[in-house]
Amino acid sequence: RIGGDQPLVRVVADCARSAALEDPRFRPLETREIEETEIELSVLSPLEEIAPARIEVGTHGLVVSRGWRRGVLLPQVALERRWSPERFLEETCVKAGFDRDAWKDQETRIHGFTAEIFCEAEFRSGLPEQ
Repeated sequence: RIGGDQPLVRVVADCARSAALEDPRFRPLETREIEETEIELSVLSPLEEIAPARIEVGTHGLVVSRGWRRGVLLPQVALERRWSPERFLEETCVKAGFDRDAWKDQETRIHGFTAEIFCEAEFRSGLPEQ
């Protein structure tokens, strides 16, 4: 979730429930699957307009928007897929439902952000074995 004024703990709880039960891309998570599910949480910095030449793959996430439509990709997406900054922009445009080169249009807004990523496996590795 981008923006908003709710406490982080509330946003995390709401997003977790929504991701597990309401994401139209996936069937709802079943109770038996919870033990096998690994949680990763990305806490985003405030959005800032960013020039395409300043985008750093692995550092910046992107929001590309025009009107009411927008596409969002986290910093780790471009890094994992080894995309160039231009490819990252193109794929964010596609996610928004735009043409690949829509980021070149003056009406299109490009915002960048960073993310602090928390992975459940990292927390588990610091716990004593049971």
